[in-house]
Amino acid sequence: MLRFREAARAVGLTPAAFGSRIRQLEGEVGAPLFTRTTRVVTLTAAGLALLPEATACLEAADRAVRAARGETRPQEIEVVLGTRHELGLSWVLPQLRTLSTALPWLQLHLYFGSGPDLLLRVRTAEIDCAITSSRFSDPRLDAVPVHREDYVFVAARTLAKRQPLSKAEHAERHTLLDASADLPLFGYLRDADAARGMRFARVVRLGSIAAIRRRVLEGAGVAVLPLYLVRDDLARRRLVRLMPKAEPATDYFRMVFRASDARRSVFVRLAEEMAKMPLR
Repeated sequence: MLRFREAARAVGLTPAAFGSRIRQLEGEVGAPLFTRTTRVVTLTAAGLALLPEATACLEAADRAVRAARGETRPQEIEVVLGTRHELGLSWVLPQLRTLSTALPWLQLHLYFGSGPDLLLRVRTAEIDCAITSSRFSDPRLDAVPVHREDYVFVAARTLAKRQPLSKAEHAERHTLLDASADLPLFGYLRDADAARGMRFARVVRLGSIAAIRRRVLEGAGVAVLPLYLVRDDLARRRLVRLMPKAEPATDYFRMVFRASDARRSVFVRLAEEMAKMPLR
């Protein structure tokens, strides 16, 4: 048996206000939901048809509130993360087990590509986010910092001994190795006072910093490279720093994603977890 007074009390309304809400609902539905007499209240056919759907809505609303409060297990979210090959292999892949423990509700997929390619694929929604130091001015993209990236100007020890490069004018005897025609790596050094006016005998483009590092180790030229990538080479004296007074600019690895993506909090949380591991 249905009791309006008890129902009104349960939702904190007076019987009159509760009755008004029922009449408003019946007006929106376009059919009476209850048959009322002085002693009995029963559901009409429309009321019986509405009951399971209304119950499902209330249960869904309750689940939503409990999920927002963290009282239920989060629904699994799949994210495709883009990264450069060398960074992905040395830094992202070693984190996957730790990330799966810290963020058990996150299923992470990887995509490997170059900096410009990563930004393009985030912009076109082919991937969800990317770790990159590539700069951008596209208002459709947003980013949060993950790790500071330091750079060093280096050469193989044998090359530096045979052809020293301690002044800007010495660059005319050397080959500069970089990733592309716009010299994104040398750009970190170009504005340093001690490096102004540097002109190289030639420039060779190798596409990736892993390839550049390998050729530098072989003595094929000089290059500006991320410190994390060559720290061990410097410690073992396979590479040496050039022009130490010409300090390259620093940059940041960023977690880049579409500004309109409603999962911003997911990307920020992922970036925070990844920042806990030092670059290597």
